[in-house]
Amino acid sequence: MQPLEFYQIEFEKYLKQCLLFPDPKNLYDPIAYILNLGGKRIRPMLTLLTAEVFGASYNSALPAAMAIEVFHNFSLVHDDIMDDAPLRRGNETVHEKWNINTGILSGDAMLILAYRYFESYDPSKFKELLFLFSKTALQVCEGQQYDIDFETRDDVVIPEYLKMIEYKTAVLVATAMKMGAIIADTTDENACLIYDFGLNLGIAFQLQDDYLDAFGNPATFGKQVGGDIIENKKTYLYLKAIEFAKEDEKVQLLHLFSIQPSDNKDKIESVKAIFNKTKASEATQQAIQEYTFKAFETLEKVTISNDKKRILRKFGENLMNRKV
Repeated sequence: MQPLEFYQIEFEKYLKQCLLFPDPKNLYDPIAYILNLGGKRIRPMLTLLTAEVFGASYNSALPAAMAIEVFHNFSLVHDDIMDDAPLRRGNETVHEKWNINTGILSGDAMLILAYRYFESYDPSKFKELLFLFSKTALQVCEGQQYDIDFETRDDVVIPEYLKMIEYKTAVLVATAMKMGAIIADTTDENACLIYDFGLNLGIAFQLQDDYLDAFGNPATFGKQVGGDIIENKKTYLYLKAIEFAKEDEKVQLLHLFSIQPSDNKDKIESVKAIFNKTKASEATQQAIQEYTFKAFETLEKVTISNDKKRILRKFGENLMNRKV
């Protein structure tokens, strides 16, 4: 086993080799742009790491890791269009740098490219990987639709929200890990357990993202802080604030989430103050910890060495405490 940073470095090398695209430039340049913006590379790193956890070489998992990363970035390109987001990883979003039509078409091409990376696997693995990937891709789309639907609803409840982030975010983390397990030919039980480990980590990751969107440092977060508030998104923070709020605080919060002022600075600060006053911010941090520990409980059931479990546990702890 290698340090976590090793897998990120090796994936970056492989990524550079895959970015030699043909013409037309106006289709492929935006793809290279978004993939070159960096990011944490959490999902592909997990695919490589999991393959080695179960006894395979990380090299054998590189194409699957690339498929996961290309699909993830495809979803970001289209999400940014839907959210009219100006920034991604501290840089212009694709539709801002080019235009909306380019963002749609280049995103479509990324989805097709993601599937093509599985072609290097033998027929049995190809079928298993493709089945898992297609199921996950559809769940991500379903999660995105739930997210859009929630923007115009005032009756969203916590279980609905958790299902939405499970589909939109967590299943891709879980699938990244299960793909590594499939490539390594581990047992079905191990593959399912590592999927559940990734699923709970993925939920914790998204809850942390929700928290950082409101309370993160703009210099390190890489996205527009307060973006969810501007978009009136019913995040875990919002739902907990509604649950805990006094009547006057609830009325104020509902009003703030019904308007789109020309200057959002006051709105963001007012909402954040309610999040803190109602202790919704504390409840969100507690939920992040709970889902991380739930992942650790699942990890204990996986039949791997304690040294490998410690590496995966360290990864989860780093996610729980991240600032970006």
